[in-house]
Amino acid sequence: MASGSIQYKTEEEIDLIRASALVLAKAHGEIAGMVKEGVTTRQLDKRAEEFIRDHGGVPSFKGYNKFPYSLCLSPNSVVVHGFATDEPLKSGDILSVDCGVYLNGFHSDSAYTYPIGEVKPEVLKLLAETKASLYKGIEQAVSGNRVGDISFAIQNHVARLGYGVVRELVGHGVGAKLHEKPEVPNYGKRGSGPLLQTGLVLAIEPMINLGKKDVVQEADGWTIRTKDRKPSAHFEHTVVVRKDKAEILTSFEYIEKALQQ
Repeated sequence: MASGSIQYKTEEEIDLIRASALVLAKAHGEIAGMVKEGVTTRQLDKRAEEFIRDHGGVPSFKGYNKFPYSLCLSPNSVVVHGFATDEPLKSGDILSVDCGVYLNGFHSDSAYTYPIGEVKPEVLKLLAETKASLYKGIEQAVSGNRVGDISFAIQNHVARLGYGVVRELVGHGVGAKLHEKPEVPNYGKRGSGPLLQTGLVLAIEPMINLGKKDVVQEADGWTIRTKDRKPSAHFEHTVVVRKDKAEILTSFEYIEKALQQ
């Protein structure tokens, strides 16, 4: 997925990514208020595209390698890259909403997994721990560390709980292209992989399964599902590597506000 050499960003370029990430965060907030029983994922996709375009952006995913939608909408055992459908969401479902925005020549990328109605406690725990693992990974995104430090922090947090860490899909650099080097796996060894330096912008995105790590691809060529059909959670932020503490460019603030209403 990632191509070329590692591209470090100037502060001016980071400002442009930050602007893209703000539109993305607000688009997520717009969708968050709609994620309820009876709503279809096609309705979510339509609203997200309208919102992004109304704010001067372009959905990063639509048309990317011929992907047909603005959002990746992945319910229950779908890990990532799910298609929008006319099937209504129901109580007990979970739904990963992954979105990207292209604005000012730069992409941003973020994902959040929602519980709908009455969700089983063990599934709610999966969501909470996957989200927590994202921040564990982000803590390691500082200058002088290596990609493996991010990977290890994520894996170490969830593996002790018995969850499966997806191997086939990974985080990535992000910037002028949606997928840049380096790849950022959610598993690995401390001190391994490319060196992290200030100005590197990464999409860190744990994809964690309630059951085993194994996944399969559906006949549509996109949808990735857990092999054992158990639920999977996905959370993602776009961050920039800094000297002492990573800066998170995307935000869940608008999502959390919408969910409280």
